[in-house]
Amino acid sequence: MTFSIQYLERNNTDTAKWDDCIRSADNELIYGYSWYLDRMAENWSALVINNYDAVMPLTWKRKYGIRYLYQPPFCQQLGIFGKRAVYGKMIPDLLSAARKRFPFAEIFLNHDNNHPDTILKNNFILALNKSYDRLHENFKHDLKYNISRAAKEALHYTSSADYTAVISRYRKEYGQRFPHVKNDDYKKLHHVCRYLDSEENLIVREVRKEEASLAASLLLKMNKRLYLIVSVTTAKGRQLRANHFLISEIIKEFSNQDLILDFEGSDLPGVAHFYKDFGCANQPYSFFRYNRLPFFIKWLKG
Repeated sequence: MTFSIQYLERNNTDTAKWDDCIRSADNELIYGYSWYLDRMAENWSALVINNYDAVMPLTWKRKYGIRYLYQPPFCQQLGIFGKRAVYGKMIPDLLSAARKRFPFAEIFLNHDNNHPDTILKNNFILALNKSYDRLHENFKHDLKYNISRAAKEALHYTSSADYTAVISRYRKEYGQRFPHVKNDDYKKLHHVCRYLDSEENLIVREVRKEEASLAASLLLKMNKRLYLIVSVTTAKGRQLRANHFLISEIIKEFSNQDLILDFEGSDLPGVAHFYKDFGCANQPYSFFRYNRLPFFIKWLKG
């Protein structure tokens, strides 16, 4: 079978075929859908194999007239999506085709895009298709201890509809840690949440004590995956181990279902340790960078 690769601007892509390709892909992820890219990326175009047998979104910006590839915030993994039998041997060809169009790239490929010229990044996932008791057995000892301590604090696990407040709190608590995430990026996340809320695929959960919210999480639901896109804990919540309690209760609520809880990271040692305590598996994805800019152009990193 022969394969052809075509480059398409966004306005020339067939949206229905694109989303069908993502939906049926062996490595389906929410970030690859056209509606997610339209809301989160500044611009995007695409590489398409044959008649949408596999696709690669190319998210780009422009500076001084030069287009370059970047990774939109709240869009952990992109890369090549489709049937592994189609794209598996074509990853070098697709990356080469991207290089010809864009002289610079700092992007993240997805967990199924194995390529030697990449750096692996952590992403922890937990299959929820067992009872909570079975899942709890795999929690690490220190996590079980912290959950039991939190349970003595009269904490209340509840659902919420106020995703706007959670995003605002997240930005207030952690925004300075992520200076590359701009005001416009948070607005884009609001657009994604509004859309998923209308589709009943947005999950907002909180831990409260009396009237105070101590911890909250936003989860995006798409088919068989829950994405922990935002999680925030107040200083008081950290003292009371509210986040340990919150994640444990989320796992309890969605246990015994054919779902994967995607923790969306992390390479930060403390966060990675926290996630691994839940008995997660690491499903790493790849950082891919190249620079074909003339040597005298330093604007991207300057």
